[in-house]
Amino acid sequence: MPPDTLAVSSLNMLLWVAGQHGADVPALSQAIGFEPATTTGPDARVPIATIQRLWPLVMDATRDQYFDLHLGGYINFATAGTLAYVLMHAPTVGAAIAQLCRYQDVACQGVRTFQTPAPEWPGGIWLTLELTSPAIVHPQYVLNSELSVYLAAFATLTGQPVAPQAVRLAYPRPADTREHEAAFGTANLEFDTLLTQVAFDAAALALPVLHANPALFPLFEQHAAALLAQLPTHQPPTLTERVRGEIVRQLKGELPTLTTVAAQLCLGVRTLQLKLKEAGYTYQQLLDNVRSDLAQRHLREPHLSITDVAFLLGYSEPSVFVRSFKKWTGQTPGAFRR
Repeated sequence: MPPDTLAVSSLNMLLWVAGQHGADVPALSQAIGFEPATTTGPDARVPIATIQRLWPLVMDATRDQYFDLHLGGYINFATAGTLAYVLMHAPTVGAAIAQLCRYQDVACQGVRTFQTPAPEWPGGIWLTLELTSPAIVHPQYVLNSELSVYLAAFATLTGQPVAPQAVRLAYPRPADTREHEAAFGTANLEFDTLLTQVAFDAAALALPVLHANPALFPLFEQHAAALLAQLPTHQPPTLTERVRGEIVRQLKGELPTLTTVAAQLCLGVRTLQLKLKEAGYTYQQLLDNVRSDLAQRHLREPHLSITDVAFLLGYSEPSVFVRSFKKWTGQTPGAFRR
């Protein structure tokens, strides 16, 4: 069985932040057997065991025993590529969390993030982090850094701290919890719990996301705009063209459903299905057509990984995207890109 992996960008981010805090990055890379020159490109991945070897070295090299808790404050979330784009285009914190959970399932083989209702706070949720890889031998560093980055991201999205109602941590209580309280924004902390969870109430989930990332927006919008530009302008578009255009507009990390497209076109679902059938199409055929066109455009961008493209096209698993792309074009995304 191949080892669990993560995107090399995550490892590079940790090395970069450590370097900004006095660590010798080349020495750290050598100590963990990491050669940056051999892991280039948006699809490059490294074993989770590699970053696990790095964590204790980083903690020592930065001389910050709470470096994992502070990590979120050290990075610029707006530069986090596709994930930042998708979250910044969510309307609320709650919607951003839903996208975060979905993206985590796609991009990370070692941590699964999901949400469940929080009865203690009506309308609220528990955001759960479950470690799934046996290669994770320093769970405290992973859990602290993930939560730190999440909370920093929510603050960036809303322009204000998004304090959880409670935090449960699946590791032993430290002698001093003041740094944890400061990092997580609450004194309501539990340790030695079965799961690591963060509770957000309804008010926090309803906080609006302030604005999209102006640097990332054009990168993805240009592909959609190119497809929309193909629609005829000399005469009113047909219903098929209108459906295709609406799919393009909605297909940015979310999978447009027949229901949402019909609503935007002010038609009933059944009516839309019948009209498409009369034109010789099904909704799924049009969706696949748009996905195929966008996939080929996205794959020509050197900054996007195949995982990123899969997510932007609404796939919850990269393997499903690979199968679909091969059905559309006769080759895998990797072969198409090469």
